[in-house]
Amino acid sequence: MIDLRQRSRACLGLYLVLASIVTAACTSDAERLDPASATYVGREGCVDCHASYDSLWVGSDHDLAMQEVSEATVLGDFEGATITQYGVESRLFREGGEYRVRTDGPTGELEDYSISYVFGVEPLQQYLIEFPGGRQQTLALTWDARPEEEGGQRWYHIYPDEPIPSGDILHWTGPAQNWNYMCAECHSTNLQKNYDVESDTYQTSWSELDVSCEACHGPGSTHVAWAEAYDPGDGAGESADQDPGDSMGLQIQFPTVGSWDWVFDEGESIARREPEKGPDVQIEMCARCHSRRMVIWKEYAHGQPLLDTHQPRLLTDQLYYPDGQVLEEVYVYGSFLQSKMYMAGVTCSDCHDPHSLEFAAPDNAVCGKCHLSEKFDSPEHHVHDMGTEGAKCVACHAPDRNYMVVDPRNDHSFRIPRPDLTQTVGAPDACTRCHSDQTPAWSAEAIELWYGSARAEERAATPHYGQVFSAARLGFRGTDLALSDLVSDPERPDIVRATALYYLRRYRTQRSLVAIESALSDANPLVRAEAVSALAMLEPQQRPPLAFHMLNDPVRAVRLAAAQVLADVPRNQLTTAQSVALNAAIDEYVQGQLANADRPTAHLNIGVIEAARGRPEASEAAYRTALRIGPWFIPTYVNLADLYRLLGRDLEGEIVLREALELAPDNADVHHSLGLLLTRLRRTDEALEMLGRATELDPASIQYNYVYAVALNSLERADEAIAVLERSLETHPYDRTLLFLAGAIHRDRGELNTAIGYVRRLLEAWPDDAEAAQFLAALEAEVQAR
Repeated sequence: MIDLRQRSRACLGLYLVLASIVTAACTSDAERLDPASATYVGREGCVDCHASYDSLWVGSDHDLAMQEVSEATVLGDFEGATITQYGVESRLFREGGEYRVRTDGPTGELEDYSISYVFGVEPLQQYLIEFPGGRQQTLALTWDARPEEEGGQRWYHIYPDEPIPSGDILHWTGPAQNWNYMCAECHSTNLQKNYDVESDTYQTSWSELDVSCEACHGPGSTHVAWAEAYDPGDGAGESADQDPGDSMGLQIQFPTVGSWDWVFDEGESIARREPEKGPDVQIEMCARCHSRRMVIWKEYAHGQPLLDTHQPRLLTDQLYYPDGQVLEEVYVYGSFLQSKMYMAGVTCSDCHDPHSLEFAAPDNAVCGKCHLSEKFDSPEHHVHDMGTEGAKCVACHAPDRNYMVVDPRNDHSFRIPRPDLTQTVGAPDACTRCHSDQTPAWSAEAIELWYGSARAEERAATPHYGQVFSAARLGFRGTDLALSDLVSDPERPDIVRATALYYLRRYRTQRSLVAIESALSDANPLVRAEAVSALAMLEPQQRPPLAFHMLNDPVRAVRLAAAQVLADVPRNQLTTAQSVALNAAIDEYVQGQLANADRPTAHLNIGVIEAARGRPEASEAAYRTALRIGPWFIPTYVNLADLYRLLGRDLEGEIVLREALELAPDNADVHHSLGLLLTRLRRTDEALEMLGRATELDPASIQYNYVYAVALNSLERADEAIAVLERSLETHPYDRTLLFLAGAIHRDRGELNTAIGYVRRLLEAWPDDAEAAQFLAALEAEVQAR
């Protein structure tokens, strides 16, 4: 049987190759071979010369990342199967040659839809449905493609444990399940989103439906031209004597197979790379998709730094456990950057074949390339019977975690199990994943028994960044010193150092500023970008001497961070040339945000930075655009109301916040903002009700508790204010603002010794706080005067 899809691909590829040859005949050799002018030719332009790689790729997950609907590609049961989820009964069926589903649509009513594309193959397959405006939405009903004996061959809901009604952003018709924004870039080749903000529509296109050759190697027309012009075999061709140069017409060149090796030195059980670690070209190419990141620039260029177009997420509490183990789905890159393997020079292709995506060797043998099997793949090391699950390297060093219900993803930080950290910071314990009837304390005792108390004590005594991050998340005293040490330690992974800078911005001390200033000149752009962002802790007028030169950084993510942190610097503090440079950088930031113009967050960010540089009309327009395309995004309402505050238009701000309250009656941010607005309007009782409700909805918020306590105290309800502060201090025992306010309230009540206790606790946490030291001295002098 002829596969029409493959045939159409072949014809298209032939046309493109011929077109490139015809075009080449009309251009100079320099133009033909300039990678910057390359266009996409399709897989068929590659296969003649690279047939062996193509045969590995065919049938791979990249090849099958997205496919047209056919009997050969649809894996799910569409023969009248039904699935009920929280009262909604959906049916999967075939009709008129189409694959169809009857399920709840955007209004909550049952409707019939046709499947437009299939998405993925293993261990699950999802289905896309086309909506008006060029939107493709991912159906929440998912096919479990695993074998039946493993629990597969069934329909399930991607959110099995919670109702997702229509109107919820997580509903399959909502923005969080929109293929054009959420999925498309990484499942097709040369994806162009083509979103039009005025009409709120897409005309998304691609060169190839799946992840094909040029997704990783870049557009190939100039490489094809080079291959035609340069033939070292027989010297034929008009340019046979031309130096092919280093590029070979390619925008990106990966290290060739065999250009490095892993060598075991005599007496060593872990190999070293020969030659040593080089540039991260391959890893950053893979990270474009295999990372949790934000797109910061529309035009992607192969071979350029990842941070020119994408901003990887750090090891924050929303995504990772304190010790860096995966919590949410982060797609490998952030984990791998933490590993000793990455720092030693291991790349993706050391373990995975980049074309078939299979392991380079089976099971433990892939680890044995660098870790001497005689030592590590033995019961003496892993203390499990050979051939069992517990004897696998990944069981202890790269445990998996399920996402999308049935999809296990291995943690690529390749860490040594630390059950002692489980007991102190709450991170997962590899041992009790299998030994579920035991505890982390049992795991720690077992490890000590196996390897000796001296080794266990040495490991436990070795500071781990997870302990520092855990303390930073809780706001513990003295953490700024430990974070500063992390930032300054070149032996620590760069993503750890960048994350330390993220947390360090909460600690405005002299030693934290020294660490931040030093990191501004770091070799790693992720560290530099976070160092620039950390300067937001300073007053705007203090930032230019430290941040202004960062506007010229060679990496875009750093420049954009500098634009953000400098945007609200008073223009009278800048020279004309500096103002011009800053405005150009802000324009670049705005342009970067428009890469995500289909998301209200982008327009919110534009509104914020336009307000910061003193352009309220542009700011309001951006907020209004955000509300038009994403009325469900509540932060826009809050920011727009705050803009109206700055413009003296609080009555309009109240209307905006009341609209938000109708949409999100349990949103703490809206209650807090409305409470502040009503305070300004002197509607005290209403304001106090709103501020109090915000603390109920978000009891962990320091700001909300602080503001509510200030409001209560101003109404001579000091007892209630102190109670609010005490509740918040239970969670944040060393927070400066809470302790300072508690001390001030007790001072005003004449309870000087109690006030001194709060301020002393503050100084324990913030020993360099001159204002607190003056406060304490004044209190003690007043006590003595009595």
